[in-house]
Amino acid sequence: MNNRKKLIPILSVIAAGIALGGLILSSDKTSQSISGDSKAHPAHEAPAVEGKAPSNYREGPRGGKFFTEGGTDGFGVEVTIFETNVPPRFRLYLYEKSKPLPPAAKVTMTLSRLGAPAQIFRFTPEADYLVSDQIVKEPHSFDAVITVQWKGKTIHWEYSQVEARVEMPDEMLKGIGIEIRAAGPATIKPLLKLPGEIIFNEHTIVQVVPRLPGIVTAVKRHHGQQVQKGEILAVIESQMLAELRSQYRVARKRLALAETTYKRERQLWEEKISAKQDYLVAQELLNEAEIAVDLAAVKLRSLGVQPEAAASSGNLARYEVPAPISGLVIEKTVALGQTLKEDEHIFVIADVSTVWAGITVYPKDLDIVKVGQKATVRSTASDVEGEGVVIYITTLIGGQTRTATARLALENKEGKWRPGMFVTAEMVAAEIPVPVAVSANALQTLHDSTVVFGRYGEYFEARPLELGRSDGKMVEVLDGLRAGEQYAAGNSFAIKAELGKSGATHDH
Repeated sequence: MNNRKKLIPILSVIAAGIALGGLILSSDKTSQSISGDSKAHPAHEAPAVEGKAPSNYREGPRGGKFFTEGGTDGFGVEVTIFETNVPPRFRLYLYEKSKPLPPAAKVTMTLSRLGAPAQIFRFTPEADYLVSDQIVKEPHSFDAVITVQWKGKTIHWEYSQVEARVEMPDEMLKGIGIEIRAAGPATIKPLLKLPGEIIFNEHTIVQVVPRLPGIVTAVKRHHGQQVQKGEILAVIESQMLAELRSQYRVARKRLALAETTYKRERQLWEEKISAKQDYLVAQELLNEAEIAVDLAAVKLRSLGVQPEAAASSGNLARYEVPAPISGLVIEKTVALGQTLKEDEHIFVIADVSTVWAGITVYPKDLDIVKVGQKATVRSTASDVEGEGVVIYITTLIGGQTRTATARLALENKEGKWRPGMFVTAEMVAAEIPVPVAVSANALQTLHDSTVVFGRYGEYFEARPLELGRSDGKMVEVLDGLRAGEQYAAGNSFAIKAELGKSGATHDH
């Protein structure tokens, strides 16, 4: 009996200690929840309002934020955001003395976001809760004021929550290299991409023929070699050339004799020694000799042979076939010892200082591709890139492929374009003015949404966007960002990385 009396005080002390410890833990948990929320984004001080309840909350039965008036026995509201398989909306649950109430109160919520006007939500009853009349847009980062009219009283609560927000002073931005731009009007220029191949410029391809029959005695240049205009391609022994050169030499000798005779007869006629008739005959013979020399010279020049060289040449039959243009030997059909006709093709030379890109144009794109249109041509296998102009579009669509072909002229003085290379041509399909656009390099993916990081003071906060048309450089914004709002353009991925470190990504 005495032992039992001794245990009673001891048990009383233990029970009191357990109760006190429970109160301390409960108080610490509530304090941590509020202080953690305030640290991320401090709640604004609300003006003193009659019937205003304390702004602290605890976790409610449905996992939401539970606000009460006058302790646990008073009126309470639990705030949740429901977004399972539906767009996110507020759902409010009413309580009194911790017991659920029918959704009969009049409630409004005012949300204030960074860089945006206040948004007022109104609620209607649905099942056992009140549901908001608007969707709660991402990110769920805002200051909220709850106003409830209940039994003739107006009760206010307020709270803040932060999501997808990170603080970065201007000094930090310079170190990271983040570029700040403002959303605004832009001209979207969507690109049309078409496949093609580099081909020779048909206007600069020359067929080389000897123009004289003969036997090939030397071949100087071969397939794939670069040649300069006037460079010797081959040497031919031609009997016809020997005869033409001989005719020219004979004509020159006759001309020299006729000039001497004419001078002598003119002098004799002027001295009245000989008759004028002899002088006139000498003059006629001189004219005929000059005509004969001119005719022989024309025949030689038509073959590319200079008459002066023919007069001094030792081998009258030697004929050197020169390159008519500078370019690339793309075909050679001549061999040493071969007997040639005057019209036989022996070389094909292409001037590759300009080339064409043969581009495939599909029927749906024929209204877009126009003669004179500029395009960027890129090699599919290397870093070669250049600007071209459409110079021709076929009028007929191929019977099998059902496509047309457009030819683009390309400068190729450096020889970077090689016929046979596969390329892609990019040209502007249209020019579309849009009221709001952002840089394409500003876009990031966050929680399966495409976002940009808006700049508000020293804070960046994610702004999910509904996007429209794009040209790879600028993207049209249909919803999520207003004209004039600043956002992170270059190096915006650094903000996403910093956001991941802070952990404030999706906390409802």
